[in-house]
Amino acid sequence: MAKINPIDPDYFKDERAAPGFKVIGTTVPRSDALGHVTGRTEFFEDRTFPNLAHLKIHRSPHHHALIDSVDTSHAEQTPGVLRVLTYKDVPANWYGVLRLIGIGPDDEPVLAEDRVIYKGEPIVAVVADSEAAALEGASRVRVSYTELPAVLDVEEAMSPDAPIIKRAGTNYFVYEGHHSRRIRFGDVEAGFARADHVFDWRYSSAPIEHAPTETTGCIVVPQSNGRLLIHSNTQAAFFTLDNTALIINRAPTDLQVKGGTVGGGFGGKVDVMVEPLACIAATLTNRPVKFVYTREEEMQVSSPRAAERIYIKDGVLSDGRIVARKIMLYVDAGAYARHSPYGATKAAAHLPGPYTIPNVHADCHCVYTNRTPSSAMRGFGVTIADFAIESQMDRIARALDLDPLEFRLRNAYRDGDLKAHRKVASGTALIEVIQRAAELVGHELPEEYRAMSSTTPRGAQA
Repeated sequence: MAKINPIDPDYFKDERAAPGFKVIGTTVPRSDALGHVTGRTEFFEDRTFPNLAHLKIHRSPHHHALIDSVDTSHAEQTPGVLRVLTYKDVPANWYGVLRLIGIGPDDEPVLAEDRVIYKGEPIVAVVADSEAAALEGASRVRVSYTELPAVLDVEEAMSPDAPIIKRAGTNYFVYEGHHSRRIRFGDVEAGFARADHVFDWRYSSAPIEHAPTETTGCIVVPQSNGRLLIHSNTQAAFFTLDNTALIINRAPTDLQVKGGTVGGGFGGKVDVMVEPLACIAATLTNRPVKFVYTREEEMQVSSPRAAERIYIKDGVLSDGRIVARKIMLYVDAGAYARHSPYGATKAAAHLPGPYTIPNVHADCHCVYTNRTPSSAMRGFGVTIADFAIESQMDRIARALDLDPLEFRLRNAYRDGDLKAHRKVASGTALIEVIQRAAELVGHELPEEYRAMSSTTPRGAQA
């Protein structure tokens, strides 16, 4: 087998594949592939330090409950335990990951104070000489609860008689005074009145766990100059640095985040869940501290992709033109906001999909429930919406006995079209992608549809 030198500038040059380009049409090896397959790649857990301490969490067994009392005395007496941390040890206990881009309020505690609002919520952190001692200490924490009704369904959470689980007073994120991120474009009721057919269907998804090979974790090492060196598998080094600095009330320059290879993330390692407590523990013990999720914790408490429920109502003319689309979207944020308010905004901006529809009405709710907080996962806010929209398109095509590709081409947006959120579409290319896909699979399109172009204004072609 010939040896590949990826540093060779001629390696990426293949004028036959795409004149003027060096990579398009070629097979390019990953720069980190050799390290992965030989086992030489270094992950944060490969680093070893003398006097390494371990941090483990005592978590809530309830979805929703008041905390009546917390007894840490037995944990403190466990052999090998160095420190026991409660919310009182966290300088700025309430935070929100998106405050760095101006989205508030800070709605999540690092360690629970007077209540828990999802199963697995962290209450007490135990730092010990060994992982076994930390686990034993965490198991000896005694917490008394008063259980409260749990809200586990998004529409139930939005009902007027639902128990309020958030200290902000609503079970939904408030967008500029509104209960949802809204789109109002044209007159949707007039569009439905004009339509020859009206279709109304519901779509839903369950939470999806990222299930990375490497669980979430970090090692924090105190430095001789007073700084903290954070070895982390975070996907967002500066989010981690800045949010951690705010939580522990230290200057960002006091921290250094050293990332590296992430053993699977997919959006799930952006929420700054382990670094703040590890930093506090390292400062209080003056020892390196490791905090890493067990596989059980990763599956239960790391942020999944949000479950979503989508209702789509379409008004369609007999010739296949969609003249009205009304969407009701519920995004299950779980107990805390994390990235979900941004995800719901992304969903709204994506509606009504890659189609030009003259009348659009959408309410995109970011809803709080007593489930594990959800967050980012590969295109979150758009992925499930796309599933629903394209399923809707297929079902309408079948109901009207239309070719599904021709139906999409008839409604596809073009450069210069005004989207429902009042941005002008550019670089669309959907028409050309459909045409090429049809060609590749031998799907014959009539000349009218083969002649369409994303760069030709609507109505300019026969």
